[in-house]
Amino acid sequence: MRWKAIIMLAGALALAACGQKNDAANSDLNVATDNGAASNSSAEASPLTSQGFANGVAASDRFEIESSKLAAGSAQSASVKSFAAKMITAHTASTAKLKAAAAGLSPTITPDDTLSSDQQQKLDNLKGLHGAAFDTAYASAQVNAHQAALDALNGYSASGDNPTLKDLAKGMVATVTAHLNMAKSLK
Repeated sequence: MRWKAIIMLAGALALAACGQKNDAANSDLNVATDNGAASNSSAEASPLTSQGFANGVAASDRFEIESSKLAAGSAQSASVKSFAAKMITAHTASTAKLKAAAAGLSPTITPDDTLSSDQQQKLDNLKGLHGAAFDTAYASAQVNAHQAALDALNGYSASGDNPTLKDLAKGMVATVTAHLNMAKSLK
């Protein structure tokens, strides 16, 4: 149970990385999953550690990008396609910010964007959907993922082990909140 909460926290942080733009064009994401979580190789590293946080953000961003790319060909709604394009842009930007911040740490941290089995399963499920069914599943996953990202960002910013990454997490809160509200409007 603790790992599930930790994984959700990491995913939420990633999704929260949804790109810090006020227009909410973003990641955080880390990733259209029900929880945006990432366990990848950081299963041993708590998301409250710098490595766990970095891995969670990276995996969530990767999931957001990959799942949102599916919307271009599978979504029916123009609003879903528009939202997905914003998520690709934002999560690509958040990954770049994460990598820059991680590279500046001593010791350097290398984010691992390996998808968790849960993320991979959700991505595979989305691949099998089209039209209105895709739109519904994608929107629901985005709401859940961004809520988890918001919770994770707040958690890391309060209790994380690295001041630079804590600042990064704090800076993502407004963007992830905006993305969560956008995702809710898709339903």
